Amino acid sequence: MSEALLREPRPGEATIDGEGAGAVLRLRGDWTLAHHAALRRQAEALRGRLEAATRVEAGELGTLDTAGARLLHGLLGGERVAALLAGDGGLSRERRALLKAVAEAIEGREDKPAEPEGSAIGDVLAHIGHTMGVFWRHVTGLTGFVGLILESALRVSVQPRRWRMTALVANLERTGLDAVPIIALLTFLIGAVVAFLGATVLANFGASIFTVDLVTYSFLREFGVLLTAIIVAGRTASSFTAQIGSMRANEEIDAIRVLGLDPVELLVLPRVYALMLALPMLTFIAMLSGIVGGMLVSALTLDISPVLFLSRIEDNVGLIHFWVGMAKAPIFAFLIAVIGCLEGFRVQGSAQSVGEHTTSAVVQSIFVVIVVDAVAALFCMEMGW
Repeated sequence: MSEALLREPRPGEATIDGEGAGAVLRLRGDWTLAHHAALRRQAEALRGRLEAATRVEAGELGTLDTAGARLLHGLLGGERVAALLAGDGGLSRERRALLKAVAEAIEGREDKPAEPEGSAIGDVLAHIGHTMGVFWRHVTGLTGFVGLILESALRVSVQPRRWRMTALVANLERTGLDAVPIIALLTFLIGAVVAFLGATVLANFGASIFTVDLVTYSFLREFGVLLTAIIVAGRTASSFTAQIGSMRANEEIDAIRVLGLDPVELLVLPRVYALMLALPMLTFIAMLSGIVGGMLVSALTLDISPVLFLSRIEDNVGLIHFWVGMAKAPIFAFLIAVIGCLEGFRVQGSAQSVGEHTTSAVVQSIFVVIVVDAVAALFCMEMGW
């Protein structure tokens, strides 16, 4: 059995023998947590009596733990502790190592400069700067990823044997065919709401017939493609991010690279192509459903028959409005697919990261769709389309 187990525990103490230049601080007994209260009182009483010339003798020091080492550091101060660590005072190697670790931890914490107090304006400006930095990183990352997709698309387009037709058809079914019911239902209801609101306002001016123009213009130019893109952004962009993010978390993306395959060619291009085909078709269905919803409300509340409704569309609504709405669909589809896939590749490897990037993909997709739609509306207005 070791000496520490055979020795009876003895409470620690500190005494000063002598005065002036011959004064000696003697440390005895066990400086442990069990005797912490008594040792703290002794240390507080002796701290004011220590002089610069007082020597320290620790040859009779018994057991030492971190609590006792902290008390010793507070009693002796940094300079005397450094002298003990240098070998003065008879401190054993084990106790010297413990005291050194505690001293470094205490002095490192005390030497750490306090954080300056910030002002409200400075905090706001710092937050704005951080937000702008995050936004700029998103823009540059999205731009670079778009360039990577275009480069891969051009390279694969001249090699038909590398086309992923099975993946394209599977993604086309998930993004297009499976979304038809919800797109048709929601746009039908919104078309009915728009017709009802238009009829309520226009009836006051005796212009109820213009409800037909309101519903048709809004769905052909804006509501058809915009509502479809927003629904697809919430439904499909999140799906792309979750699928690719889960593969990245399970290191399947790394396995694809190890096999010598291109993840962009294998995972991104089929999804981008499928959504660029699906969204124009869904937009066309949304336009028809919205107009049918408006037609039903007009027939029930305004006595505008379906024949008169369709005749009014044929006489007063130009085909250009249909093409303006349809032209936006592939652009929105490309942006939604790119953002969804990019956020999937940004997943770090945990379930929490998958959830965060899935949410980010939906938010970014809806934001980009609305911004691009607003810019397109201003452009078409200036062009007179």
